[in-house]
Amino acid sequence: MPAQQSARRTTGSSTTTRSTVPIATAAPDPGATDPAADARDGTRPVRTTGPRVTRLLGRLAADDGEQRAALSAEFWREVERLGTPLIEEIEDEPDHRAVTFLWRGHRATRQVVLLANRLTDRRFLAGSLLEQVPGTDVWHLGLKLRADHRGTYRLAADISVNEPPADPEGLQHRLRGLSAHAAADPLNPRTVATRWDAAESSVFALPHAPAQPWAQRVGTVPAGRVERHRVGSAVLGEDRDVRLYLPTGVAHGGPLVQQPLPVVVLCDGDMWFGRMGLEHTLDVLIADGTLPPLAVVAPEAVDRHTRWRDLGGRDPFVAFLADELLPWAATRAPLTTEPGRTVVAGQSLGGTTALYAALTRPERFGAVLAQSPSLWWRPGVAQAEPKPPVDGLPWLVERYTAARLAPTTFHVAVGLHEGAMVDHARTLTGALRAGGHRVTHGEFNGGHDHACWHGALADGLVGLLGTARP
Repeated sequence: MPAQQSARRTTGSSTTTRSTVPIATAAPDPGATDPAADARDGTRPVRTTGPRVTRLLGRLAADDGEQRAALSAEFWREVERLGTPLIEEIEDEPDHRAVTFLWRGHRATRQVVLLANRLTDRRFLAGSLLEQVPGTDVWHLGLKLRADHRGTYRLAADISVNEPPADPEGLQHRLRGLSAHAAADPLNPRTVATRWDAAESSVFALPHAPAQPWAQRVGTVPAGRVERHRVGSAVLGEDRDVRLYLPTGVAHGGPLVQQPLPVVVLCDGDMWFGRMGLEHTLDVLIADGTLPPLAVVAPEAVDRHTRWRDLGGRDPFVAFLADELLPWAATRAPLTTEPGRTVVAGQSLGGTTALYAALTRPERFGAVLAQSPSLWWRPGVAQAEPKPPVDGLPWLVERYTAARLAPTTFHVAVGLHEGAMVDHARTLTGALRAGGHRVTHGEFNGGHDHACWHGALADGLVGLLGTARP
């Protein structure tokens, strides 16, 4: 299901900002966000109490106890009308919003934890516990966030028989187990699929987040189609499921288009076309003339082990893409063989794969879309190991620095909440420009998150192949 990312904005007269247990800025990839840089650009999350919760607390403090249930019920009626999380203006801070995550508890609720992409520090989950409004079923956690933030989150409620452990280590262990049962916010209808998990995450977007106008137009334009095929690979030694997107105008059994189509080779086809609905986005952009009719060839990741084995700087997988997959796809539709109109794209380890493919096969891939590339990756890193810190230049950046390639076109994008990956991406962009390549660099206020990547992918494809911004 494509993420529906329209933001609801509510207003209030004031917001109380307070310094408490840190909410979290660390990322699973190595390195933490630079607090000083966060403070300068305003992206660092700060715990706060939003106007509506502040107002509820004030009214309850003045109550003699008889109106507590009625005040709580009135609060929830307003929340149901507005939706969650509550997004409220902050007096004298137009570039930020108070974002309040809520949970409606009951007598068995002992604690509730927020799992927000790159805002929750999974090494210290106590920092993301919601607080209970005393004597009510209202649990809340407010964050002051820059008003262009987009992200996903889940919530998990602890209804264990036993009280939460008092010691930090025991509490962390309890919350880590609880996080496995986290689910989408029942009061937020906007959701997005998650990798390797049948459950979905909830989406929120603040008022200044990049617009995604195509998200509201699913089913309103001529539709292309997505085919799923089993493609044999000698170089991989196994068959691989592949999603093939063809635009309207390419007929079943034979092409109607006269010109060879630009082609995008996209990692993680099972996610993008199996769960994210990327085909609907492409349909809208093509119908509007923002993108030309194009084909997308997207091999599936299969599972965690296979994805780790394939992606990164892996020569066999690049050979599969260049020498087997593209020639196979050309038998199903008229595809260009021009490197400049052949985009290789991916996210995270897929972004590293896209960069490596252009480095080692520049005669085949002349355009690269690398989103949140995992530049901590280097040969020899085991899957079970923690992501290694980068000492000096990332391995792949060193390879590009030493290579003498013909000018290639790159679009690199990274989220501001992705820790050291932000600096890695900036270093990569500088090295590519120094090497004479054409590079655009984008940074979005979000995390390592498909809700952000979806829009950035559309934007990057338009920049590489289109004639106008979406």
